[in-house]
Amino acid sequence: MFSYDCAKFAGFAKKCTPYQKDLIIEVELNGKMKFDHLLNAIYQQMGICYKVLSANVEYMNGANFGSFQLHVNATNEESEQLEFFLNKNKLLNTTVDYTCRKYS
Repeated sequence: MFSYDCAKFAGFAKKCTPYQKDLIIEVELNGKMKFDHLLNAIYQQMGICYKVLSANVEYMNGANFGSFQLHVNATNEESEQLEFFLNKNKLLNTTVDYTCRKYS
């Protein structure tokens, strides 16, 4: 329910380019935006696929508080667009490049 991995959707699959990078994004919810609306905006409006790594979200009187981490594979333009969106909605966020070492 909380993962939109483009590789699984053949009709929506994005071609991976060398300009894409893996990022871990941590977001603090402050009650101004609902968790599910935020995830929907990231995938539906921006077309950015993600996986939820962890989430600690509390629902109080219709407001969402807490934090969550997303793993996204995005271009520089998409990551800037996501950062602008989060900042515009006054959501505290941190982005870290993610490097996964593969062993053969």
